Amino acid sequence: METLTATKPEANSSAKQHSLKFRHASALTKLMDERQDLRGVHVFADFVDDSVRWSA
Repeated sequence: METLTATKPEANSSAKQHSLKFRHASALTKLMDERQDLRGVHVFADFVDDSVRWSA
């Protein structure tokens, strides 16, 4: 007899959310590298960019 294992929707959702956060932070850092004129426009964007740089 074969048993099926179902993945929990919460685990799948959490993995997707983590992936989206990583991609967002990565894209934001790339954008801030390309466009120095954006520095200071949005405080949270500056915070994320600085956080990524300090954690590398």
